[in-house]
Amino acid sequence: MGLLINGEWKDRWYESDEKGAFKREPSQRRDWITADGGPGPDGQRGVKAESGRYHLYVSHACPWAHRTMIYRVLKGLEPHVGMSVVSWRMLEHGWTFDRETGSDGDAVGGHARLYEIYTADDPRYSGRVTVPVLWDRREGRIVNNESSEIIRMLDAGFDDITGSRVVLYPEPLREEIDALNARIYPSVNNGVYRAGFATSQEAYEEAFDAVFAELDALDARLATRRYLTGPFLTEADWRLFTTLVRFDAVYHGHFKCNLRQVREYPHLSGWLRELYQWPGIADTVHFEHIKRHYYESHPTINPTGIVPKGPALTLTLPHGREGLEGRGLWTRPTA
Repeated sequence: MGLLINGEWKDRWYESDEKGAFKREPSQRRDWITADGGPGPDGQRGVKAESGRYHLYVSHACPWAHRTMIYRVLKGLEPHVGMSVVSWRMLEHGWTFDRETGSDGDAVGGHARLYEIYTADDPRYSGRVTVPVLWDRREGRIVNNESSEIIRMLDAGFDDITGSRVVLYPEPLREEIDALNARIYPSVNNGVYRAGFATSQEAYEEAFDAVFAELDALDARLATRRYLTGPFLTEADWRLFTTLVRFDAVYHGHFKCNLRQVREYPHLSGWLRELYQWPGIADTVHFEHIKRHYYESHPTINPTGIVPKGPALTLTLPHGREGLEGRGLWTRPTA
């Protein structure tokens, strides 16, 4: 793993602050795809949604990239937005397109390493080389590499092309969704990384406590709600799902988030099973990539590279959520 500095690749582990806490670098490419090519919601440069123009670079192991794969399925975008999967193993060259370790190759540029996508965008790029990447085939550049923004583009930008009526960020629920994201991201989505990549006991315990305080609160919330915002399955659920589907297999052991497994939470575990069993979603979950990536790619945490055989997962068991009001996905009314 590593980063680019003025277009030169450097093999370098993640940074920590003075207290040993993991620091995540903000994404740098933030343009926006809109239906008509107009500006994004905050005035970002807009580019027009077109079938076949855009391509996603993803990792089956990465929860941030997994969000975009889920949206590609739920919004019916598979025929319109291409996708290339990187190798599960990320070592001295970062993410690669090594077919022997799970990649299907770079379908656009035929590159060997993901950082070459970044230098194709900017030969002097400086920063971490991350997935997902949303690439513009026509302009030969990265449109966006921030997953939280990519999923909103996929949610809203292509409906005129696909005819999809599914809405994952419905306007009446946006304030509640934003509030949930603001809680869940630092404590759980990024919190497991803050625990796993901590370099001091203090930083680790602070992150650990935040993870389980929030999981306790979410389990209590789901005791009376089918989904996080109530009867509708929204962006907030899918952003949490991609972390929790990895939790028992990876974060519990590898990142030392071992107070409880998700399957020990009566309501969270049922909610997780329901989302996993949602049509098309199980096909986006690849546990070989997930487990082999984390256990083989972090030698500072797992120097032997041994991948555990367990745990036994329960994602295909009945979810038992039928007793709570649930309307499923929010859909836009027909014209």
